[in-house]
Amino acid sequence: MKHFLKKKFILPILATLVLLSASAFKSDFFEIAKQIEIFTTMFKEVNMNYVDETNPADLMDTAIKSMLKELDPYTVFYNEQDVEASRIDNTGDYTGIGASVRTLKDKLVIIEPYKDYPADQAGLKAGDEIIKVEDITVASFKENAGDLLRGAPGSKVNVTYLRQGEARTATITRQEVEVGAVPFYDMVNDNTGYIALSKFTRTASKETENALKELKADGAKSIILDLRGNLGGLLLEAVNIVNLFVDKGQLVVTTKSKVEKYNKTYYTQNQPIDTEIPLVVLIDGRSASASEIVSGSLQDLDRAVIVGVRSFGKGLVQRPKPLTYGTQIKVTISRYYTPSGRCIQALDYWNRDGQGNAVRVKQENFNEFKTKNGRSVFDGGGIQPDIIIEDAKSSTITKAITNGDYIFNFATDYYYKNTVDDLMSFNLTDADFKNFKAYLEVNNFDFKTETEAQLTKLMETAKSENIDKTLQNDYFKFVSTLKSYKNKAIDENKSQLTSLLENEIIKRYFYREGLHEYYLAHNKEVKKAVEVLSDANTYRSYLN
Repeated sequence: MKHFLKKKFILPILATLVLLSASAFKSDFFEIAKQIEIFTTMFKEVNMNYVDETNPADLMDTAIKSMLKELDPYTVFYNEQDVEASRIDNTGDYTGIGASVRTLKDKLVIIEPYKDYPADQAGLKAGDEIIKVEDITVASFKENAGDLLRGAPGSKVNVTYLRQGEARTATITRQEVEVGAVPFYDMVNDNTGYIALSKFTRTASKETENALKELKADGAKSIILDLRGNLGGLLLEAVNIVNLFVDKGQLVVTTKSKVEKYNKTYYTQNQPIDTEIPLVVLIDGRSASASEIVSGSLQDLDRAVIVGVRSFGKGLVQRPKPLTYGTQIKVTISRYYTPSGRCIQALDYWNRDGQGNAVRVKQENFNEFKTKNGRSVFDGGGIQPDIIIEDAKSSTITKAITNGDYIFNFATDYYYKNTVDDLMSFNLTDADFKNFKAYLEVNNFDFKTETEAQLTKLMETAKSENIDKTLQNDYFKFVSTLKSYKNKAIDENKSQLTSLLENEIIKRYFYREGLHEYYLAHNKEVKKAVEVLSDANTYRSYLN
């Protein structure tokens, strides 16, 4: 009888749920089809009837990007050229001139020539501005001008560039370029090894494993893994790198999505290299995504001490989806969670401020989680280090100077005016910093604080209410105080700015390899890591 009653009541309920879900699916499908039809007819009418000639491709490109902009910055549309650029990011391999290049409106700026690759062999330096590739002027080229530098291995490309305002030419022979995920590893001292991991490409875990094995063979009894500036990459490579230091079968990361097939748990699959060796991981505000999976899971498992400043806070996972005509969309499919259950996403893209910017999760809304040993860790704002290096956190004025390329451009000028022979003894003098401040002034450096923006808004409101003249004297006093603060702020951030300037200048003379070598002796975060690793009790105290 009970069995009969179960059937009598449960079967209708199940049937109703199926019908409701099917109805919801049909409703969603109808709404999508409806909106596509509206857009298609509108797009056709605009292109046929608009008073001036339109470019359908440009209109569509703008439409797609504007639509995706409403979601998050990681859901992006790729044309054929972008697809190739994405492949290079994932593999680190391409055929070209062997340099990091920034594409601007009217020029290609060499950011960093890779040592012994074609651009370097042809004499190009950081700061050189390519204005012409063969007979094509960069300013008049409507596609991605950086693609002009790519071509078949062994083919030659002629470029015209400006160096300190002087026009020059160079012939560069293209070759296959392999940008390593681990650009540098070495012993800091007799007991401590250092590994710099710059990106999570398909070879990242293998390169890190090889570096770890060689350092252990050289006598390393502890390891520093540097993830600063590492924007992330392939999730599976992050899992494999954690696996180097933890046992097989350990949970590293969980992804959760509205699509069931994307709900996954990732466990370590291989035998580790060393589960006991003391480990410090360095992170900063540009350590994101896969870097946060590695640092967050090692922190949750109490397997490493994290040193630096709070990481970027990207707790979202993307997957490329092929579209027609060789294009792709990279779409955010899930959020990821560290072993303790944390999602470290810092920005809420569904709640935006008055300017349309994503709202940062407030600290009072962080949730507490526990590591394997019972230590408190929190979600919502990136990975918080166990040891915070305050001077490594970029201030408002430092960000403004960096974003304005003043450090990069000053380093270019410095290179052509000075000689640096000895890497390890190099340091920026007080006179050099004074010259940097003068450089900022000559180049009209200024930055607008949020306080100024609010003050301007206040005066606009006061003007609309006819009380602006009453507030004018106080307003000018406030503006003068802010100006004085800005002048002092540069000196107050001298240590941080000096460090950034030294790093950029060192790369001009000794390449990126030289910069990492310099870190081993001079960098504050590396010094702190060595200090922690040199005392077993101090190291354990952070994990317990």
